[in-house]
Amino acid sequence: MEALGIIFTEIGSNYIKAIMPVDKRTHQPMGLLHGGASAALIESIGSMGSALCIDQKKNAIVGLEVNANHVRGVSSGNVYAHGQLVHEGKSTHLWQVDIKNEVDKLVCSGRLTVMIINKQ
Repeated sequence: MEALGIIFTEIGSNYIKAIMPVDKRTHQPMGLLHGGASAALIESIGSMGSALCIDQKKNAIVGLEVNANHVRGVSSGNVYAHGQLVHEGKSTHLWQVDIKNEVDKLVCSGRLTVMIINKQ
């Protein structure tokens, strides 16, 4: 997260918000926000959110699947992500994350599925 400049800005009972810069750290070769950086932002939000939902002395979290639909390019500034917990089961969590640009237009929409495992 530090390498990409991701900063959590708000944490609620079932959501997390974060900001990420669009610069040389997060660009793809054509100078746009890299899809992998967006996926990393999605996974960072869902992973942190799930980690806060569990008893970390007994359990750990692992990502099962991340997907991202890229709908708009961004070449500079910041993007803003809002992750919402959609499902909080005993063994899985599902997070919906929308990433928007500085004028509140959708850039990327994704989901992260997290598995809760026992520490042994």
